[in-house]
Amino acid sequence: MYGLFLRHFYLIKSSLPRIIDLIYWPTIQIILWGFISKFFSIYSDYYNNTLGVILTCAILYDILFRSSISFNMLFLEEIWSRNFTNLFIAPLKLREIITSLIFTALVRTLIGLVPAIILTSPLFGVSILKLGFPLLLLFLSLYIFGVTLGLFVSAGLIRYGPSFENIAWSSLFLLAPLGCIYYPIDILPDFFQIVAKGLPLVYIFDETRNILLNGFINYENLKQAYILNLIYLVCGISLFYFSFMRARIKGTLINMGE
Repeated sequence: MYGLFLRHFYLIKSSLPRIIDLIYWPTIQIILWGFISKFFSIYSDYYNNTLGVILTCAILYDILFRSSISFNMLFLEEIWSRNFTNLFIAPLKLREIITSLIFTALVRTLIGLVPAIILTSPLFGVSILKLGFPLLLLFLSLYIFGVTLGLFVSAGLIRYGPSFENIAWSSLFLLAPLGCIYYPIDILPDFFQIVAKGLPLVYIFDETRNILLNGFINYENLKQAYILNLIYLVCGISLFYFSFMRARIKGTLINMGE
């Protein structure tokens, strides 16, 4: 028993990623729920329909989560099944692989979300469809950002291999406190506000709350979100191509999944 304990103890002790992983999850959870609690303690009467707003924002956040994770999972499944090298033996271009993953991730996202959206109405009396046409714009913006995050993680997987896998699961949770999903940006400390303004999530969820509470759409928020999405998407695709070229030069593509 002592020997088995020592084995795992030294594994943790000698691995910085394992230590960070142990610290990361509790810290993010505490920060996120700390900001949520602070928001409700200061603005207890902010929402007339707290359940509707919170649940709608939670569903929209899940769109982001599912789209990014679906993209990553499709990529990881190729690595786990040792099929990664076969992709590049076939006459497939990188842009074709990316396009295929984007559309497949969309199907996986919808399969996961549609039942949840249908259940919220009879269970909680909340329907995300009440957002109307703006829901399509919000969905598209979240989906683009989710795919962009998937591209960043996939670029890391190509460059560093399966050891980068943990980032696939943790990247979205890191953005959750800064994305201002359940509360306005004023709740964040000044420094975090500066960082948060560089994320499209802030404008997407701010606009969601605006539509639900005030009944009109502010296209300026959506415009800002789409501009940031476009910048990040171009960066994500460029990084994906760069990582692929570096991995091909180093010869690590052949060992991917080993």
